[in-house]
Amino acid sequence: MEKNLQGNSRRNFIKTGSVAAAGFFIVPRHVLGRGFVAPSDKLNIAAIGAGGKGQSDIAAFFKSGNANIVSLCDVDDRQSAKTRTAFPKATYYKDYREMLDKERKNIDAVSVSIPDHGHAVPALMAMQMGKHVYVQKPMTHDIYEARVLTEAARRYKVVTQMGNQGSSGDGVRQMQDWYNAGLIGDAHTIRCWTNRPVWPQGNGYPTTKDEIPKELDWELWLGPTKFHEYHTAYVPFNWRGYWDFGTGALGDMGCHIIDPAFKVVGLGYPSEVECSVADIYEKMWTPAYHPESAPPASSIKMKFPMKKGKPDVKLTWMDGNIRPERPEELGADEPMGNADGGAIIEGTKGKMMCGCYGENATLLPTSKTKDVANVKQTVERVTGGIEGHYAQWVNAAIAGFGKGKTSSNFDYAGPLTETVLFANLALQSWNLKDSTGKKFIGRKKLLWDAVNMKVTNFDEANQFVKREYRDGYALKA
Repeated sequence: MEKNLQGNSRRNFIKTGSVAAAGFFIVPRHVLGRGFVAPSDKLNIAAIGAGGKGQSDIAAFFKSGNANIVSLCDVDDRQSAKTRTAFPKATYYKDYREMLDKERKNIDAVSVSIPDHGHAVPALMAMQMGKHVYVQKPMTHDIYEARVLTEAARRYKVVTQMGNQGSSGDGVRQMQDWYNAGLIGDAHTIRCWTNRPVWPQGNGYPTTKDEIPKELDWELWLGPTKFHEYHTAYVPFNWRGYWDFGTGALGDMGCHIIDPAFKVVGLGYPSEVECSVADIYEKMWTPAYHPESAPPASSIKMKFPMKKGKPDVKLTWMDGNIRPERPEELGADEPMGNADGGAIIEGTKGKMMCGCYGENATLLPTSKTKDVANVKQTVERVTGGIEGHYAQWVNAAIAGFGKGKTSSNFDYAGPLTETVLFANLALQSWNLKDSTGKKFIGRKKLLWDAVNMKVTNFDEANQFVKREYRDGYALKA
């Protein structure tokens, strides 16, 4: 695999003046007018995933004013149609391996906005080519992949960002300022919740197969995961509920809702996890057994060891629209979080709360919030807030590794993603049975050696740390 080629990128090639020797002439931006950014000074992006979330990501990069959309890739011509129309000059591929091979000299950066099971392989390929990467949340499908990408970002010296845009919002930074000012003391308890899943979840695989649409390359959609017959239950969205493709409610919202607490408190890797899940009953006294699918609702508890004499932090996650108890300091009619969920951080001196993406940040009781308007700002705000998450990455990539800042670079997003996926590991272990298929053996507290990515008291759970890949999609770290 090719090593870091950033020094040979098209943009740097132009900046070193070599383009003059090649017979090209670039008009200086001051000649073109104040505020104009020459195309040669923009970030040339290749986008893997051009429909759905990929469509909005691409539009946001372009809106920054500092990006060229050079190449598009999508396995489904139906999903990518609007984006191809919006960027008719961009080359178009169905296989990202072909795109990265043919376009490597034309691009500086790669965006990955495809189903969870496909994130890691193209992201690593791009980084090994020296390309900056933006990867949708969760960063990866399993824990091992997250560690690989985190280490690769440092090794290949590329600018990275995970697509949890709330991490750039003012709400998270306001909460950091409050915490740094000591307004709630040392955090010890965190409660997070979400209304997800809002798609069918907890069901088994379809028992029939559907006809594959002519616009869709099903083999490429499957990518690194094992073969499944095509069914409309998976595409274009409900793949999220099946472990082979998605990462459930946690994968969808955990990186948004846990993020504020992760940033504010400075959490690292958890040391233990336990969970319970909701059953679906197919008949009296007989719960359905579908270990291939994430549950319709769950409750998860994790512990985070803290340093410098700080108390350990316990974090509870609830999904399926199950909420924790309302804080006593919150009025009976006051909103708790927002429609998508929220987080409450409890410390030794007080509490704070926010909705999904860190929105509507407030101290508890909420009347306290008005009294601290002049708390010293200790955390720099991102221009454009939540929506500025995209431009922040674009501009940081143009500046180069080590020169620009991103809110959710892989040094931060990696441990956050591993936390979310460790919670999922507990959910998957919950359904493990003994050799007779009668006794559940995974329903226990799992102790975690984060450095070595290993459950130390239940070896059967370690099968969920790293998955197998189909031929042609190996993760070549």
